[in-house]
Amino acid sequence: MSIAIRNTWEHFAHGADIGVRGIGSTKEAAFEQIALALTGVITDLESVRPDVAVPITCEAPVDDLLLVDWLNALVYEMATRRMLFSSFAVAIEDSRLQATARGEGVDRIRHEPAVEIKGATFTALRLERQEDGQWIAQCVVDV
Repeated sequence: MSIAIRNTWEHFAHGADIGVRGIGSTKEAAFEQIALALTGVITDLESVRPDVAVPITCEAPVDDLLLVDWLNALVYEMATRRMLFSSFAVAIEDSRLQATARGEGVDRIRHEPAVEIKGATFTALRLERQEDGQWIAQCVVDV
């Protein structure tokens, strides 16, 4: 009997802040899914068109720090470009992440942003491969 591996994302409760979690069949897929969870904190993902591609590169000595850097790079790009992202393609080699985030400029009426994310934290930071082969990437974001 084989176990179906799926890519998904979710939020989890954490005091006044919000936990984000990505689950994927690969480490890269988990990074993509947690990025979707990040945008999902702000708005309905279905409302964000993947019209504009933004390249993102991060580097860190260990993968869990790379995860925090990835999320903070997304927060930075969303803030400085006034964009939301709904599609991600991530490649990780050694300690380097190269990605493309796709999205569009914020439309306050259509997107109805709920909160502004200040940054990813080390709280509840977790990046690991489960016995079933699934990767879990999670942390708490400061809102």
